[in-house]
Amino acid sequence: MLESGLNRKKLARGITRLSWVWLLGRAFIRLVRNRKRNRRRVVLSALALVVVPLGASMAMAATDPAIVDTDDGALRGAVASDHRTFSGIPFAAPPVDNLRWQAPQPAVPWPGIRDATRPGSMCAQAGWVDGKAAQIGSEDCLYLDVTTPSRGTGLPVMVWIPGGGFVQGAGDQYDPARLAATGNVVVVTINYRLDALGFLDDPDFGDDPDAGNYGLADQQAALRWVRHNIASFGGDPGNVTVFGQSAGAFSICAHLVAPASRALFDKAIIQSGPCGNSFVTADVARKRGKEVAARLGCATGDVATCLRAKPVNELVGIDGDHVFTSTDRLRDMPWTPVVGTPVLPEQPLQALRDGHAARVPLIQGATRDEMRPFVALDYDVKGTPVTEAEYPNIIRQVFGAKARLVLEKYPPSNYPSPGIALATVLTDAGRKVGACTTLPADTAAAARMPVYAYEFAQDDGLTIGDFPMGAAHSAELPYLFDGSFGSAPLPPTPDRQLLSQRLISYWAQFAKTGDPNNSEAPPWPAYHPGQPLLSIKAGSDGIGLVDLAREHQCPLWS
Repeated sequence: MLESGLNRKKLARGITRLSWVWLLGRAFIRLVRNRKRNRRRVVLSALALVVVPLGASMAMAATDPAIVDTDDGALRGAVASDHRTFSGIPFAAPPVDNLRWQAPQPAVPWPGIRDATRPGSMCAQAGWVDGKAAQIGSEDCLYLDVTTPSRGTGLPVMVWIPGGGFVQGAGDQYDPARLAATGNVVVVTINYRLDALGFLDDPDFGDDPDAGNYGLADQQAALRWVRHNIASFGGDPGNVTVFGQSAGAFSICAHLVAPASRALFDKAIIQSGPCGNSFVTADVARKRGKEVAARLGCATGDVATCLRAKPVNELVGIDGDHVFTSTDRLRDMPWTPVVGTPVLPEQPLQALRDGHAARVPLIQGATRDEMRPFVALDYDVKGTPVTEAEYPNIIRQVFGAKARLVLEKYPPSNYPSPGIALATVLTDAGRKVGACTTLPADTAAAARMPVYAYEFAQDDGLTIGDFPMGAAHSAELPYLFDGSFGSAPLPPTPDRQLLSQRLISYWAQFAKTGDPNNSEAPPWPAYHPGQPLLSIKAGSDGIGLVDLAREHQCPLWS
């Protein structure tokens, strides 16, 4: 709801928070940009659609690496020296008109050869146009991109679920060419419905089992498409790893629980979205849904029809100023997957503890200083940095009866600034993202499946204003991807290049075998409760072991 219910100043603040990925991107590096540009010297089709007989398209697919046949029709992609890219592939019908707030429906097949050299639209979300807050993207957005090495068959498949607080982001913002070519894996990046369009749960939707979880249903549809079609791109449909960061990682926590996701993937990598945190419950989500419907003028009568008639710009940015706050919990965010529903019957941590979750090899980890950007955006960017006098009051407001213990363990005098002290507390507590909510999930999962736990500790000396980021939320992304989530790169030093090679080797080897250990990187021990886990940073000796529970004072937060 970009205009109603918010004055312009409040809206601008909300959208500023919604744009935190891009704000962080100005601080974070994108490695080896020149290599990316060289790869982009591709062979592109001059035609948007070439109509040829089906038999001819199949014959061309057998001889032309730019052409691939799928269940819905043939595609012409782009071929570079070390990889191929197929973009803008529909994996479901556009969820528009009467399909708004419905489960994704099959994509419509096309005749001839479809151009696959440009991404499809991102899903509708709040953003900026000409310096003004506005809707960007569209509802016609259920597209994915496939990037493959230049040759190979039966390759491991990695499906990337992008983050963005469940309100922003798109698969095409991540360029996985480096990961695909170096790791010799097929990488799929996907879109899914966001904000109210993806996660609104209203009682007037009736007994729709997907209510509140349409975004998750989209992700499931993309994973089904991968099972059915990825062999045509050289991938192994029986060896699929889902991986994601932030909201993408939390989505994977949900897929570990969701019954309909159970047969759609074989391994999982969870980056900065700890499965120890809880999603909103159905009763709370439906109460919120009724409040949102009333604010949109749909409180009475045929509420579902009224909501489906609303223009899309009224349905993005709703409660956007509550998404990327520093002191709230995951379940306090306005839009998340909804638990206590047919799609998601229980919380991830409970399912892991009870043995109800998918039993697949798992990597789970966080960055060392997850919450620093959230604190910087909440306070310093607004010109109101946390002071020593305010720090105890914030701690009391957030932690209540536990505040005295927190203040004893984290006195502001022990840190460079009260803001760093607050970010350290919030990182360790892991109420939204952070350290100590990863360990209960690691322990629960390790009772039944292989688990490899990590902390990404690379500090590239970056800042938001004067606030040092350390190894902040999203810090690992430039070591796996190029793309528009970042900005002007720092020099690709030998240490950073080595770190990227090692991280890619871990992720790709895990996708191949379920075990990240390989000859190109130091050993990574499997997780065992109470034992050190892997610390990842640059330098020839930058990868070692860390006692995460001790470093982040997890006994206080258990």
